[in-house]
Amino acid sequence: MRRRVLLAVVLLWLVPALLPAGQPALPNADDPVLEARLNVLAADLRCVVCQNESLAESRASLALDLREEIREMMRDGMTDDEVVESLVARYGDFVLYRPPVKPMTYALWGGPLAFLLIGVGLAAATLHRRRTVTAAQGVSPEMLREAARLLESDTHPSGARAASRSVSGSPMQEER
Repeated sequence: MRRRVLLAVVLLWLVPALLPAGQPALPNADDPVLEARLNVLAADLRCVVCQNESLAESRASLALDLREEIREMMRDGMTDDEVVESLVARYGDFVLYRPPVKPMTYALWGGPLAFLLIGVGLAAATLHRRRTVTAAQGVSPEMLREAARLLESDTHPSGARAASRSVSGSPMQEER
């Protein structure tokens, strides 16, 4: 019985080794310089399907097609800027990971700063309100004088020596 269980565990452990290792390799350009150019350019472009991956990282079928189309454009002699302009004309600024600063993208570029300023303002207002409430509920001048008198004196109001109690309030041995 024990042998069968052990054999079953080993066989189940080996099953992943029988599965295919992954997706087939992506086609490379005949020219390694062209492929390097493509990889650099595709890293700065967003996959319009995945949206959280660059065109270089994405395995979506549209991303594969776009990379092949970019290869063709580069083989036809287009510069990187011309390729990017072509993709922006078709998909808009969304395809760029770093869209240009223009009126249409002001919120995109200024939004994080605006949220940061709002957060700092809210934190400052909250801290100010807490200080004001604490001061309003705070300690009267008589209470401050009494606290100062108690701190200067050697004994607590109960008559016990100040050194006879610890921070937690448990009695300590008095020094003799």
